[in-house]
Amino acid sequence: MGKKGPFILIDTGDGQDEYIPYLEQTLKQEGETSQQLISDIILTHKHHDHIQGLPSVLSLLHRLWPGSSSTFPAPRIHKHPHYPSEDAEFKSLIYSLPKTHISHPNQEELYHHLRAIQTMQGIESSLVVIHTPGHTTDSICLYLPEDKALFTADSVLGQGTSVFEDLGTYMASLKGLLQFKEQPSKEFVRIYPGHGPVVEDGPKLIAEYIRHRTEREDQILAVLSSAGPTGTGWTTMEIVAKIYASYPQNLWLPAARGIHLHLKKLQDEGRLKQIDGEGLDARWTLGSKL
Repeated sequence: MGKKGPFILIDTGDGQDEYIPYLEQTLKQEGETSQQLISDIILTHKHHDHIQGLPSVLSLLHRLWPGSSSTFPAPRIHKHPHYPSEDAEFKSLIYSLPKTHISHPNQEELYHHLRAIQTMQGIESSLVVIHTPGHTTDSICLYLPEDKALFTADSVLGQGTSVFEDLGTYMASLKGLLQFKEQPSKEFVRIYPGHGPVVEDGPKLIAEYIRHRTEREDQILAVLSSAGPTGTGWTTMEIVAKIYASYPQNLWLPAARGIHLHLKKLQDEGRLKQIDGEGLDARWTLGSKL
């Protein structure tokens, strides 16, 4: 990110060899190789396709540095902390990196913890951190005020819909993004997702995400308002079979995960309750808060 080095890099990919020549060419074209090329690397969340390229990116920067290893201007690594404990994959990765390749904040921590509404200042532009948990607990989006643009990583995709760990939290984050843009000087239009094409009308797509999930909840509640096949509520798979009746049955099991997360959200809100069973065999009925 930026028009003049040193740059801020958002995510590092999954470590594919094809990425490094592309990054090298871009850095050589845009940056001054006798100076620090990348000052900061922001990791949007813990998933491997966003963090596993970190070692190869750092090795590239070390190779491009014309001076000695002792003078290498190591970049700072930033990520929102994943509490109550760090994700094992990321923790293993970050502690395997050569300490000379990164600028760590202190002896105890090897990366910098991001916080909500923190501003990362570049040479000619800045990024505002927005904590958007739901896809993962540590997911963030980044607002670029100079371009009125939003980098959404996997919280909002260029095509299709995102998966999520917790639907209630994810929905709150999507609504939070729309609320963010209503603040003075916080308007965004374009979205740069972690996967898929650039989205020219980002707020419209976010609103569609919310509408889609709300419609799915309404469908679930409508099913539960009638007696189940056995007269004692509905199992998760029975709900799936009802909602996806017009779809091939080989799609029902993949759809069941999303339905299950909807059910857990509605349960947390008191709008339905679990009678018995576990997992996809759990049986559900309407709750008291409708």
